[in-house]
Amino acid sequence: MDPVSGTRLLEGVGIEDNADQGGRRQVTVISAESWARVEEELGAEIDPSARRANLLIEGLDLEETRGRVLRVGPARIHVLGETRPCPRMDEAHPGLMEALGPEWRGGIYGQVVEGGPVTVGDPAGWDGELPLPRSRAHDR
Repeated sequence: MDPVSGTRLLEGVGIEDNADQGGRRQVTVISAESWARVEEELGAEIDPSARRANLLIEGLDLEETRGRVLRVGPARIHVLGETRPCPRMDEAHPGLMEALGPEWRGGIYGQVVEGGPVTVGDPAGWDGELPLPRSRAHDR
């Protein structure tokens, strides 16, 4: 993952020019505060790109937010669940997978319900909730 200063989210698709588009996991998001707790636990500075998430946000707790709508700039993302860490995390730093496990520290994933440009420094917040897709309402 290469850091960028901005991108465009496309409704029902995901990130413009991203290789993985469509489907349920259109965008992944991690919290800067959760990442800082992980670094503190591991006693190491780790570039957040090691998590391989699409967006890093500040000031919002992502734990237990399934069904909520995250607004980043003008774009809106319907949160469908927790992004669980995989063994590849330990390739970036030993113990990272386990450290990302509690409190949804691995972040969230969702679908873009309203597209738009997203740039570093855009405000982020919660817009409310949408019903989860019926066939996946109990996925974890």
